[in-house]
Amino acid sequence: MVVIIILGILAMWVAPKIMDRPGEARQMKVRLDIQNLETALKLYKLDNGPYPSTEQGLQALVEMPETGTIPKKWKKGGYLEKGRVPKDPWGNDFIYLSPGLQGDFDIISYGADGVPGGEDENKDINNWEIE
Repeated sequence: MVVIIILGILAMWVAPKIMDRPGEARQMKVRLDIQNLETALKLYKLDNGPYPSTEQGLQALVEMPETGTIPKKWKKGGYLEKGRVPKDPWGNDFIYLSPGLQGDFDIISYGADGVPGGEDENKDINNWEIE
């Protein structure tokens, strides 16, 4: 009986710690995806001058833009390895602004709930706060 009580107490203590891991993994993936998008945007800029506009969006990294400033040296095959713009781990599109409110461009994931603000897994993750 004592063993069952001890196992119950351990389960109550360990279970929440294990359950938090998927959320942490998704947040780490968002940070890595944002860093990869930043790298692709910098390569785009090196080839073409300006960053893609907000209107052109991140899609300009996989398809040559047909609106706004048309890039003259757009890289055949695009700037992302898989030939598609990733979604965040919750299946939402990244928000892209250029010029950004925090720098040359802003990349934002609104977290699990897909709306601005929030805490824990709903917390916004953006490129200007990633180290």
